[in-house]
Amino acid sequence: MSNNLLSSINSPVDLRQLDVNQLPQLAQELRDFIIDVVSVKEGHLGASLGVVELTIALHYVFDTPNDSLIWDVGHQAYGHKILTGRRDQFQTNRQLHGISGFPKRDESEYDAFGVGHSSTSISAALGMAIAANLKGDTGQQHIAVIGDASIASGMAFEGLNHAGVTDANLLVILNDNAIGIDPSVGALKNYLTAVKEGKNPKQNNMIKSLNFDYSGPIDGHNIQAVIEELERLKKVKGPKFLHVITTKGKGLQQAEENQVQYHAPGKFDANTGEIIPKSEANLPPKYQDVFGETILDLAQKNEKIIGITPAMPTGSSLKLMMDALPNRAFDVGIAEQHAVTLAAGMATQGMVVFCNIYSTFLQRAYDQLIHDVALQNLPVIFCLDRAGLVGEDGATHHGIFDLAYLRCIPNMMVFSPINETALQNILYTAQLGLEHPIAIRYPRGRGQNTNWKSPYQKITIGKANCLKEGTKVAVVSNGTIGNNVIQALDNLNYPSTIAHYDFPFVKPLDEALLHTIFSKFETIITIEDGVISGGFGSAILEFAAANNYHSKIQILGVPDVFIEQGSVLELQQYCKIDVLNLEKVFSQYL
Repeated sequence: MSNNLLSSINSPVDLRQLDVNQLPQLAQELRDFIIDVVSVKEGHLGASLGVVELTIALHYVFDTPNDSLIWDVGHQAYGHKILTGRRDQFQTNRQLHGISGFPKRDESEYDAFGVGHSSTSISAALGMAIAANLKGDTGQQHIAVIGDASIASGMAFEGLNHAGVTDANLLVILNDNAIGIDPSVGALKNYLTAVKEGKNPKQNNMIKSLNFDYSGPIDGHNIQAVIEELERLKKVKGPKFLHVITTKGKGLQQAEENQVQYHAPGKFDANTGEIIPKSEANLPPKYQDVFGETILDLAQKNEKIIGITPAMPTGSSLKLMMDALPNRAFDVGIAEQHAVTLAAGMATQGMVVFCNIYSTFLQRAYDQLIHDVALQNLPVIFCLDRAGLVGEDGATHHGIFDLAYLRCIPNMMVFSPINETALQNILYTAQLGLEHPIAIRYPRGRGQNTNWKSPYQKITIGKANCLKEGTKVAVVSNGTIGNNVIQALDNLNYPSTIAHYDFPFVKPLDEALLHTIFSKFETIITIEDGVISGGFGSAILEFAAANNYHSKIQILGVPDVFIEQGSVLELQQYCKIDVLNLEKVFSQYL
């Protein structure tokens, strides 16, 4: 078998020159190419392997980019990127100045819509289809490829509900592999399983009842069958729905058998599929595991504790509690709004609810946070994993807005632990009983200390700490970025002129300590791993203005631009909040 099909394809125009009988060979080459690159460069693996045939078929049948193709969620789009002129750049996937791991409009005309968060494709494609109708372009096709975990989200249903009463030229393709990042959950998943197994009566079809032309389920790995069905649907007017069955990780045995682990496996052997082990001996724990182990321990002692996560049990480590106490820990699927209001409902009944959501995903439930939790002053405990800069996932996933968007909400308390022990102790303190809701934000990745487990200590709400005395300049930090300050001061041999204060509470601020600081120091430097606009430094500025202090204030943090992908260190360097840049700032005051 010759190996030159993929190397000759620089756009879907080239793809369409192939005979349909050549496409299985192309599928194998594309699969091998993805495996080869991701095994070395890392990234999301299983989702893209599962849609290789579907990707080829879509670009073969439809006139992309004139026809709009939207991937939901963008984990699936590696094959799409490789076939649309980015094969040679694919080595740079998810790297600084490289291509994004997700579809991105300004990267390629083939990326019809940017998507890193789920469940947006149907609404976006419908918007494009209605706009095309208004412009008189009724022949243009609009295709949304959505996973079975994504379609369970409320926004996807909102899109389906609207689409069903339009004549929009919309094709929704359900890529049904029964898994998102973790296995899909809920009644809809059970319905789809019944459909796949032929146990659901034809007249019971919920998609048809929403006025869609429904077809399927078909085998998503039979490229001939997929192409024939797409050719048929291309001629059908109005909203259409195709149910396609795929296997996540298809073509790599380990990825098929261990779908959670191989969603983003890190480096692995491209031939055997074996994950290359990283030495984890003597390393500090991941913050998510500090959360997971601590909440399980607390829940075993406090029967009122509940855990909730929207589709991130493994990523948040709530799975530890779900396995041990399944009646009190819930994965509600990709449904952040529901997760927050569910937590609010439980809190009204006296339950101690830990709602664990990635910082970037809490943005999706902002109204619920304000209207259902804070306005009613319900003491829900939000555990915001992946706060701050998250690295290679890039602009759609950085948790850099939370300090700014939480700080402005009445009743909301906001806490960022500097290390694992502080995280453990705030979780302990919160379950003792709070008068207000609290958001506890902590980063992706590992902490500082291997020996983080210690007897629980109650934290005083609103209290900050002096970590190092000084005479001239006060550095005031929030959260784990304070460890960069500690390291920079250590490298400068702990200069006597510079003091360092850890302010874990952005709200309420330790105003008593701030009065002391402003009375003593002529220069204040604030540092945070969130946006400068409206964040922790802004809170310090507001305090200074309200109390008529005139110290010089320098704010360090994330600038007012969307930060792209790269390693966390590279992105900290870009934002000038890495250790080396801090040393330069501090050196002015020696």
